[in-house]
Amino acid sequence: MNILKPGRIRIYDVANAAGVSIATASKALNDTGRMTEETRERVKRVATEMGFRPNAMARALLSNRSFTVGLLTNDTYGRFTLPLMAGVSEALVDQGVSVFLCTIEDDPALAKVHVDAMLDKQVDGIIASGKRIDRRLPVDLSNLPIPVVYAFTSGPEDAVTLVSDDAQGSREAVRWLVGLGRKRVVHVTGPESFVSVAERANAYREVVGAGGQVLHGPWSEAWGHEAVGKLWSTPDETPDAIFCGNDQIARGVVDALRERGLRVPEDVSVVGFDNWEIVAAATRPPLTTVDMNLKQLGREAGRLILALAGGQAVEPGIRKLPCQLVVRQSCGGIPPG
Repeated sequence: MNILKPGRIRIYDVANAAGVSIATASKALNDTGRMTEETRERVKRVATEMGFRPNAMARALLSNRSFTVGLLTNDTYGRFTLPLMAGVSEALVDQGVSVFLCTIEDDPALAKVHVDAMLDKQVDGIIASGKRIDRRLPVDLSNLPIPVVYAFTSGPEDAVTLVSDDAQGSREAVRWLVGLGRKRVVHVTGPESFVSVAERANAYREVVGAGGQVLHGPWSEAWGHEAVGKLWSTPDETPDAIFCGNDQIARGVVDALRERGLRVPEDVSVVGFDNWEIVAAATRPPLTTVDMNLKQLGREAGRLILALAGGQAVEPGIRKLPCQLVVRQSCGGIPPG
């Protein structure tokens, strides 16, 4: 006999055991709809025996009978959207809800087409996502008849918006380097026009002091390589640690240091940002980096869109979720915990 763990009992397990449809099970547990009292009591009895705990958000969605949530993004490469979508899917799968993904590039006309398609499919809500936290998608989602949650993109002031805490992640990385005994930590990062760049740079200077050196350039390995050339143009002031604004810059830094005969991490510690696995794990040595926890951010976005779709009040505003330092060999030291 297949015994389901209590924590994994879902409404369709109850429906199957009680011999009714999912919709009937939902109505019985929610004391709504028309059915015989015997059927209602049977469903409730089965649910109790199986250890099912009704979820108000799930009941609300089930009564809507759409079972879909739209995910709208202009991140066509998927660097940020794919891990976020994995988290959204994890949050929704146990509620019997699927994710309907639409990529819109930066085309307002295409964005409107996809939004209209989502509304035609009667999605229960939309999660809007992007490739940077300080830009809005090229479509107005503020007056839709369904709830919208913004994740890793900019939203209206009265919206629910989720972003990673760039400043917290930056502080954690730089404090780790300082804790390793590094005396001159330099920050090599992306373009000044990005809000995330400013937040990370400000947090870096909170730790090392206002005189901390910040070099701005493109989000590329080539810039990381070039930055090392600039830093070593005055050999008497070279850093013993470089904190990078993303993993691509960090890999360029590591390669440039190796070409100069410098050892990582013995001579120079290097830390990246993003924890982009295909870059961080392939760097030699493997790269210590800050994980933005995009999957967790997606889970929270999924939880909140269910709450809103279920009629629950959710406080609007920006919610910052913590990042996590992933310690590998490029900085030295022993991983925490």
